[in-house]
Amino acid sequence: MTENNIFPAEGNENVANQPAENVTTAEESLVASAAEAEEATLESVAETMADINVASTPKSAKPAKAKKKKDDYRVSNFDIIRNWRHYNTKERKHYNYIFWHRIAGYVWPLFRFVIIFGLSFVILYPILYMISTSLRPQVEMNDPSVMWIPKTIRFDNFVEIWTAISYPATLWNTLVLNIVASVLQVGTCALTGYGFARFKFKGKNFLFVIVLLQIIVPTQIIMIPQYMQFRYFDIFGLLTAFMGDSISLVNTNFAMYIPALFCNGIRAGLFIYLFRQFFRGLPKELEDAAYLDGCGPFKTFISVMVPNAASSFLTVFIFSIVWYWNDYYVSSMFFNDPNTISLKIANISNIISMYLTGKVGVASDYIVWMEAGCLLAIAPIVIMYIFLQKYFTEGIERAGLAN
Repeated sequence: MTENNIFPAEGNENVANQPAENVTTAEESLVASAAEAEEATLESVAETMADINVASTPKSAKPAKAKKKKDDYRVSNFDIIRNWRHYNTKERKHYNYIFWHRIAGYVWPLFRFVIIFGLSFVILYPILYMISTSLRPQVEMNDPSVMWIPKTIRFDNFVEIWTAISYPATLWNTLVLNIVASVLQVGTCALTGYGFARFKFKGKNFLFVIVLLQIIVPTQIIMIPQYMQFRYFDIFGLLTAFMGDSISLVNTNFAMYIPALFCNGIRAGLFIYLFRQFFRGLPKELEDAAYLDGCGPFKTFISVMVPNAASSFLTVFIFSIVWYWNDYYVSSMFFNDPNTISLKIANISNIISMYLTGKVGVASDYIVWMEAGCLLAIAPIVIMYIFLQKYFTEGIERAGLAN
């Protein structure tokens, strides 16, 4: 680059021919212009960075002043009490509602916690007591210093009660009896409930009244006639005519299977009512479509209604299992040998005393073994409920019991 390009000449004069003070002035002006350009560049960069920071700032961080402004308009309960005498009638009505609404918001969660905690303790107390008692020696039952946590953990209580009641064999007998009876009862009660829900026939209301009587009338009223019926079992006199005598179904599982097959098992009336309510809630168009496809009533029930009522079937099956499992009154009438869990637990004090000492003792001397036996008795039901809880709750809701 030539000097003429940097310092343009005026006229025909050269820079070298100019005075020294003029050259110095030109250099100073050049340095000043460069400094101004650099300063302008720094200012533009600073402005750009500020714009980027503002754009990248999250929206949640901006309205800090708005929150403070909102708090300025909030009236606390303390302010309401302090300024109460200065309010007019309309303001008092308004702030009175706000004050008690806030108080309810503070009190209700605490009250709800106390109620739920109390109910949970009432429900869980027997289980906690059984666990605490079954893990201690019998000597500590008379020790006032032992409340919930035993001084000595003893698992031999479970081993001894396991052997005394022959738990594996008893559990198997109970499962066979309960599952077969429950399956028979669920199937026949579902078919009966479907008939009451969908068909019209003579005597329908009268028969349904009999179903309701099964729910209302206590089992104890019909136990003696029912026992005599199975003790001298005869079908319209046919067995006596062909075999010469009736047969006894006492001490056999058929004494529980036959009532379940004919909708007269434990809580059968309630199960019929549950199925009736559920099938009445299903759309009628499902059956109409099946009839148009050539299905009869029974095939419609099997192919259409049963799949739609799967949750209700499971709910009733769980109910039936639990009631058969816990029953000892009906079972004790038909079984002289206690071969089920409920019958073993009903006679647990005598069983464990005979096992440990060889003679009948006082029940209070065998509390720890009795509680261990109770835990073993409820363990299968609790495990079953844990795995089927979701479907059990859905079945109750769909059956209409929740509301």
